[in-house]
Formats: sequence, C-alpha cells, structure tokens
Amino acid sequence: MTSELDQVRFSILDRSRVRRGQSHPEALRETVEFARLAEDWGYHRFWVSEHHSVPGVAGSAPTVLAAAAAAATSRIRIGTGGVMLPNHQPLVVAEQFGVLESLYPGRIDMGLGRSVGFTDGVRRALGHSKSDADDFDQQLTDVLEYFTRGKSGVHAWPAEGLRVPAFLLATGSGAERAARFGLPLVIASIAGPDRMAEAIERYRAGFRPTPWGTEPYVVVSGAVVIADTTEEAYRLLLPEAWSSAYSRTRGEFPVLIPPAEIESMTITDRERRIFDEALRDHIHGTEDEVADALAALVARTGADEILVHTSTYDRAARLDSHRRLARLRSSPPAAVTGTGLQPRSGNRTSAAA
Repeated sequence: MTSELDQVRFSILDRSRVRRGQSHPEALRETVEFARLAEDWGYHRFWVSEHHSVPGVAGSAPTVLAAAAAAATSRIRIGTGGVMLPNHQPLVVAEQFGVLESLYPGRIDMGLGRSVGFTDGVRRALGHSKSDADDFDQQLTDVLEYFTRGKSGVHAWPAEGLRVPAFLLATGSGAERAARFGLPLVIASIAGPDRMAEAIERYRAGFRPTPWGTEPYVVVSGAVVIADTTEEAYRLLLPEAWSSAYSRTRGEFPVLIPPAEIESMTITDRERRIFDEALRDHIHGTEDEVADALAALVARTGADEILVHTSTYDRAARLDSHRRLARLRSSPPAAVTGTGLQPRSGNRTSAAA
C-alpha cells in the first residue's frame, strides 16, 4: 500500500498482559498462540518481556517463554524485549541465550534492558537494588564477552562461539550506549517524538562498528492500532493508558479493564494528566490513516523496523489490528536469513531530514 512501509520490517513485542477475569497461565498460553499467528501473518520478529510481581503482566521469565514461542513456530525470529540485565548474572544470561540459539539456530534475538524491579520489595526479592543499574556497561560487556571468549577462565557453554544478535533497549543514555557498543537500538517515543528523533540522530552519528554490529540499525517501538474507525481504534488504547496512570499513582500495574468502564470513571487531575500522556503519540485509526502515520514516522526516523507493543482489553480486536497491520506492506515478507539486521537502504540520513 505504501512504498515507504515496504522498506521496513514489522515485528511484535507481546508483554503477556492479563485481562480482568483471566489467569496468568492463560495469558502466557495466549502469547504462544500469538507467536504462531504473527508468523502466519509475516511478521519479522516476536519478542516477549520481563516483569516481576505484576498483577497485569504474566511474563516473568522471558527466556523460558521465548523457548515456548520458538517451539511453536518455525520461521519467525524469537527474542526478548528485553531481559533486564541488572536483575541477572551475565553468565546465566549468556548461558540461557546460548541454549536457545542451540535449540533454534538462526532465529534467536537477545534484547537487553537496564531496568530493575519496579518496587523495593521486588528488588529485594531479586537480590538487587537500584544501584545495580549503575554497572550496566560492565554487565553488558560481560554478557558479550561470554559469547566470544569467556571471562576470567569461565565459559558460558553453549553460548561461546554462537552468533546471537544483541539489541539494546534505550532508556536514559541508551542511544549513546548502543552507539558505543555497536548494537542495534530499540527506542520508543516515551519523551515525545522530537526527543526520540534526536536520540536516533545521536546514535547514528556516534555509532562505532564492533563485532556485534557494523552499521546502525534502528528499531522504533510503539503502540499501533487499526480498527474500522478512528474512534474505535482510539478506544482500544484506553485500557493500557489507564493501566499506566494507575501504576504511576498506586505503584502497581493492574489487569486490563474494558474501555467503557474507564470512560465512566471519575479520576483525579494527576491521573488525567498521566492518562493523557500515555495516549500521546500512539498511532491509531483506519488502515489508510495508520499507513500514512507509519510512513511519516519512518521518514522522520529512518527506522529499519517497527516493533509494535499494543495491548488492549479486547483480544479479538487486538489480533484483528495486527492482522490488518501486516497487510499494509504490499510486498511479501523476506525469509529469515542470517541475523536479519541489514539496514534498509537510505536510512543513514539525519533523523531530522
């Protein structure tokens, strides 16, 4: 439909969100089924996430869930968006991804993030604290070394010698860190599209080739919803926006609830401000509206890939949205070969161009 969209890959991040009345095990089984559908629809990657002690998110063990998704599929790349490195020992992270790559060769991605547990209690239960994120550069270095030559005489079998693409989720100075390490950048418009575009430009300008990446590669992550009308698509965004507002005012991500219930709520000024912020910059509408918005996003950022992380209460509507999104590309998806990280042509111009 849109030539600009034929130049980028579409991928999915599923956080295994839990709806009211649903159990955590049911949400995890839905994630595995979603991976199968994503492969059928031609998506390039399917990633899962890491959250601990969260009522509204079932995905607590991303490498285990990734293994289940990989076993249920045969072509699509499977990975994490991401494993939160401060929560784990680098040796164990390398070993786990080494096992995944050994079992599903050529299909595994290692997305890594810097976040720590959401609350003090969770951090204590994990045996970590906020300060552990201060050593992220060293933790990242250690993980990558375990894939090449080991560290201090310790070898992360079977990871050593395997080629598992590593991605860095951008938080804070994440764009500059990805550039220093020569890693693909995964970034979202959390601070607004201008800040995101500036960070991408800094990433490309500062990128240093390493064994982990010879050219910049940008994955832009965001919520994308397609429905029959603009208004219907907007309503599908409400449950996740309310969950965000609830978490920032009460310290806990709740299960997803129906849009109608949210629309009838009386909320505080602070909740309204956070709720409105959570809805900002999300792409939604009909097929044509979404295609135009995505084309503009790609033109502005030079994105090589769009990673869709949409969550909503209505599972059927969400699946239909992803099915429609996959059809926006007029050309068939390319087969998975190598690491799947070749930048699209012409994406190295300024992000502001």
